[in-house]
Amino acid sequence: MFAILKKELQMFFATPIGYLVIAIFLLINGLFLWVFKGDFNILNAGFADLNSFFFIAPWFFIFMIPAITMRTFSDEIRLGTIEIIKTKPISSWDIVIGKYLGSLILILIALVPTLIYVYTIFKLGATPENIDFGSIIGSYFGLLFLASSITAIGMWTSTLSNNQIVAFILGVAFSFFIFYGFEALDGIFSIEKFDLKSLGLYARFVNIGRGVIDTKDLIYFLSVTFLFLFFTKTNFDLKQ
Repeated sequence: MFAILKKELQMFFATPIGYLVIAIFLLINGLFLWVFKGDFNILNAGFADLNSFFFIAPWFFIFMIPAITMRTFSDEIRLGTIEIIKTKPISSWDIVIGKYLGSLILILIALVPTLIYVYTIFKLGATPENIDFGSIIGSYFGLLFLASSITAIGMWTSTLSNNQIVAFILGVAFSFFIFYGFEALDGIFSIEKFDLKSLGLYARFVNIGRGVIDTKDLIYFLSVTFLFLFFTKTNFDLKQ
């Protein structure tokens, strides 16, 4: 597993892919939060918090993460190297988890520089050093669990096609539906005594973002992650 993880990280940073993904994520967030005038601009909001960042970051994830994961298996299938990987003395789970962790670590590296936003609002508030750390910590945990789930979804869609573009489009489509689709359906079909929103990633992310990490939300995120990793492993085995 660690050999696969090391190979994935080397591949990301031996080419411009890793640096490009991190740079674009930080650039777009920075422009929306500090430069472009609008509802997301923190300097124009009149109060110091990171609600804007935690609102737009999940939407960036829906596009950024499938862009990272689209090549994990589709490239191996297209180049035929998937057969070489299968000859290695490692299990299918080791391969899937190694590739999964490689993609997830890249996303976490992209998130680390955003901690400077926390320091900035920590100092910029009308009352300096007076911010809701509980909500910020909860929201960062929410982004971590959200990234974990979307990475697993992107990994699965990368096993569905040997074309990276197709894998990317499928990854975006499935990630969008599981993130916000149930929220939209709940507004269309109101089912008595059943909350459709609770089936989606968005509602669970919002719950954690309030600063209260509920066991039900954790189980939900872990279940989604494991389910799509299982789908990935199953599709990988079928390629034999």
